[in-house]
Amino acid sequence: METLLSQYIETRRKTEELCAPLHAADYVAQLEAFASPPKWHLAHTTWFFEEMILKENCADYPLFHPHFGYLFNSYYNAVGKRVARAQRGGMTRPDIDAIYAYRKHVDRYLSQLLSTPVSRAVAERITLGIHHEQQHQELLLTDLKYTLGRNPIYPVYHPDFSRVADGNEAAGWLEIPEGIYEIGCDSTGFCFDNERARHKVYLQDYSISKALVTNGEFMEFIAAGGYEKYPYWLDEGWAWVRNSGAKSPLYWHEIDGQWHVYTLAGLRPMDHRALLAHISFYEASAFALWKGCRLPTEFEWEAASGRLQWGLRWEWTNSAYLPYPGFKAAPGALGEYNGKFMINQMVLRGSSAVTPKGHSRHTYRNFFHPHFQWQYAGIRLVK
Repeated sequence: METLLSQYIETRRKTEELCAPLHAADYVAQLEAFASPPKWHLAHTTWFFEEMILKENCADYPLFHPHFGYLFNSYYNAVGKRVARAQRGGMTRPDIDAIYAYRKHVDRYLSQLLSTPVSRAVAERITLGIHHEQQHQELLLTDLKYTLGRNPIYPVYHPDFSRVADGNEAAGWLEIPEGIYEIGCDSTGFCFDNERARHKVYLQDYSISKALVTNGEFMEFIAAGGYEKYPYWLDEGWAWVRNSGAKSPLYWHEIDGQWHVYTLAGLRPMDHRALLAHISFYEASAFALWKGCRLPTEFEWEAASGRLQWGLRWEWTNSAYLPYPGFKAAPGALGEYNGKFMINQMVLRGSSAVTPKGHSRHTYRNFFHPHFQWQYAGIRLVK
């Protein structure tokens, strides 16, 4: 249990490290329902360990506060009522000092639990909690960037935290022959339930780009009138363009005739060689069609992933988020973790520059609604 305890402590420490540059007001700001404030992320990840582990496995565990279960539940109907997602930023009380005290309280009891032998089931649930908090570390940064990026003075989170200054290390196309491929988690090591069960798929032969699309390549799409030409867009995508007024990826700003990009290190001049980020599925699909290509299916991506450079951007695929053959949701509240979201969302594969190290793997399935731009999402083409 010592290794698991050290993983737990390091994960909890990392979350608080990410919050170190924040100002007091940053902890509670929420501009949209999809972007939760940092204070909520800090509290919700703590609530997960309290609700899902300590309350069930620590007989003398004292609740830190009787209302925190209501305030910091996210979407678990089995647990009870909760604050509406759009209202998380309205919780100015409890203050941030109380949230950090809550974290210390849960850390103390969780550490005590792990100081003695625990069952395999409990260890697996704690491991899930660690990966859950890593997911929220990424969401915390992504949500924070959305909040700061909508501020007209373009605040700096940290001067050394651009996270969009990387580029391709490979070029050309990888040829994948037709055949039957194994897809999904093989149950060795941790994976989420939506990565199971491992199964076979048949793929036609295809070519997949070794490189991700760059800012400069996407600027060519803009210059060619890509946002004004409906033949490139899916019908819902074209409606999104017209209703949203989108004319570029999120965080792009044309200032005095020059393109700039907002990063967590502040507003920076556009680097044309840097990898594209913060586009919707609709934009990814339109760009691919404009290039005479398409997006990979998630199965094509996984079959090729061992020979690709990935982990720099979440990569949109052309696959709807659906259960694999043999998928089974866990009983109780944990069964709500993934399965109930398998509707009207698209799969992204890989990981990004804000994904915690070691959190992702080639079977990992991320998923979002197709209109969202706020994730560090990019494009890999297939033909």
